[in-house]
Amino acid sequence: MQHLANNYQLKFVQRSDDITGDDEPGVFRVEMSCGHAVDPISLTEWCRCLIDQGHLEFHCPASTHGTNGKCNKEWSYPEVRTCALLSLEERQVFEEKLALLSAGKYCEYKQCPRCDSCVERKDLTNLAVDCSICMANDDSPFEFCWQCLLEWEGPAPRSDRCDNIHCTNVHLQVLENCGRKNLSASNVQSCPKVRACPTCGMIIEHKDMCKYMVCIRCHVEFCFACLQTEAICSKSSTHSTNCSRPVAPRQTRIPVWNQTVKKNVNKIANRTPNFHPHNIPDHNLNVPAPPPQNYIPRRNLEQNLNPSLNSNRQCNCCTIL
Repeated sequence: MQHLANNYQLKFVQRSDDITGDDEPGVFRVEMSCGHAVDPISLTEWCRCLIDQGHLEFHCPASTHGTNGKCNKEWSYPEVRTCALLSLEERQVFEEKLALLSAGKYCEYKQCPRCDSCVERKDLTNLAVDCSICMANDDSPFEFCWQCLLEWEGPAPRSDRCDNIHCTNVHLQVLENCGRKNLSASNVQSCPKVRACPTCGMIIEHKDMCKYMVCIRCHVEFCFACLQTEAICSKSSTHSTNCSRPVAPRQTRIPVWNQTVKKNVNKIANRTPNFHPHNIPDHNLNVPAPPPQNYIPRRNLEQNLNPSLNSNRQCNCCTIL
C-alpha cells in the first residue's frame, strides 16, 4: 500500500518492525528507503535518542537480511519527518535541536554585547571581533572581546585575552591547575588529568582505561600522556605500555582547530528548514561523532532506545568539560 505525503511516497507493508523486532500480525509499518520496515513510534523514539545524544545524522540500526552486519544507511530528515508521522510539536522540537547541532558543527556564533546580534568570528586566533551589524546600524565601529563579551580594551589582535580586568579563559585555568593521575592501564605515571585535544582544543578529563582516546569533536585519536596522535605514539608503544616520549607537561595554551569549514547556511537549511542564526543560544555546542559504520545496536527496544543501557554508544574513558 502506497501513500503520497509531503512529496514523499510512503509505502506500507505488513512485516515485522526491523528496529524492535515486534512482529504482531496485521499491523502496517512504513518501509524506509533502505528497505527495512519500521513502526512510526519506534522510528520516532530511535531518532529522538540519536538527537538527544548529539547526533546530526539518522542511521538505520536494523540488521541486514541474511548477514550478521547492520544496515547503517543514512535516512534524510525529510524522510524521517514523513515516515515517523511527526506532529507539528514534534517537528518543532526535532528541528530546533537539529538547528543547534548544525550550528555547532558548521558555524561559530556569539552575541554582540551591544546589539545582541549573532556574530561569526572569521579569525579563530584573534579575540577582538568587529560587529558589522553595529557598524551598519550606528555607523560607528564596535569591537568586543570574544572571551569575556565586553567592549574590547587594549591593543589588538590578541589570542589570549583583552585588557578588561575580568577577562580570563576558564578552560586554560583548568588546564594549568588540574591535578595528576596514574593511567594504570597504560603504565603511565603522574599524567595531568585534564587535557585540551591537540587538534581542536576540546577540554577532556580522563576518567578510566588506557591512554588513547578519540576526540568526539574532531574524531582524531591521540595519546593523553604524550599528546601525540595515536598513529605516531603507537609506532613505539602500545595502549598498555608507557610512551617512548616523556609525559607532556600541563598545557599552557589551547590549540585552535584549523579546519576548513564552508560556512553555507543552505547546507544547514536543507537539514533543518526552521533554522535561523538569530535563534541560536549563546553557548558552545560540542557535537559527537555519528554512529560508526560497524556500530551494532541490540535488537531489544529498551537497549536500542536507552543510551544509558547501550555500552557501545557511551564513553567511559573520559569526560568532556
